[in-house]
Amino acid sequence: MPVVDTLLPLGLTIAIAASAAVAAHVALLVATTAAVRHRERRAVVRRRLRAPIAALVLSAALAIAAAATGLQTAIGERWGAVLEHGMRIAAIMASAWLLVRLIGVGADATLARVAAARDARRARKVQTQVLILRRVVGAIVVVIALGVALFTFEAARVVGTSLLASAGVASLVAGLAAQSVLGNVFAGIQLVASDAIRVDDVVVVEGEWGEIEEITLTYVVVRIWDERRLVLPSTYFTTTPFENWSRTSTEVWGSVQIDVDWRVPVEAMREELTRIVEAHELWDGRAQLLQVYDATGGQVRMRALITAADGGSLATLQHAVREGLVTWLREHHEGALPTSRLAVRSE
Repeated sequence: MPVVDTLLPLGLTIAIAASAAVAAHVALLVATTAAVRHRERRAVVRRRLRAPIAALVLSAALAIAAAATGLQTAIGERWGAVLEHGMRIAAIMASAWLLVRLIGVGADATLARVAAARDARRARKVQTQVLILRRVVGAIVVVIALGVALFTFEAARVVGTSLLASAGVASLVAGLAAQSVLGNVFAGIQLVASDAIRVDDVVVVEGEWGEIEEITLTYVVVRIWDERRLVLPSTYFTTTPFENWSRTSTEVWGSVQIDVDWRVPVEAMREELTRIVEAHELWDGRAQLLQVYDATGGQVRMRALITAADGGSLATLQHAVREGLVTWLREHHEGALPTSRLAVRSE
């Protein structure tokens, strides 16, 4: 008879929880169908929210059903209290899990909407801010959830009261121990607030040219031109000067310098530069110019100024211009190639 008295409430509890889970799944399908129009994005949203919603609904439904069906009384006061406490902690953690996933879904929706905009600079700014804010808010949610879950234990509440009583000393010790970490965290937040760098910005750091690939709360990843990754602490960008080639615009100027002989045909070389850049797909059409930059040491230094839409395009265009001018000089004006002269005086 005691076994029957336990199995009956247990079966009813499981049935109620399963029904609630099915209802939550149907509600998710209906809600996403109404709120998300894009089919692929809708599938992603459902996949990301299905598990946390199921966990939250099951934990809440089990707790409510166990109390309603008398399962807690049937399994005994001790195990009933354990079941209730476990379901409470599960509901807290599932709520935090769902909230973090909802923040991620909202961030992805914002990034998708911004990516479709024509203003690339604003898109990169919003992308950087959204990524950092998602990490900050997610970390806050997880910490609060862990704190709430721990405070459901009587021993943790006692310890917490003692810690609050000595909060001044504890804060001082924690601050000294985590000074470097906190410094990087605040530096990461400062980078976002000041808009000093953004994802996909072209920068020169530590003598290396690359693009900002990722910005976190504590470090920044720079993808160098040769596909290496340079990982720098966030404090580096708040304490060390660096070059940002796309701070206000991705359009950049570049130069190509070539040493030639004094007999170089300057006008003909200007015409050749115009022909090279106009035939190249990466020239943005803004400017191209050839100048006699210097004339010392028995040679003339020619400098070609060119423009491109971004740093990567400029580097490729510079290589093409340098190669084209060198080939043109070698094939058509050998006399303009660098020459060393020696004057011999006869006594």
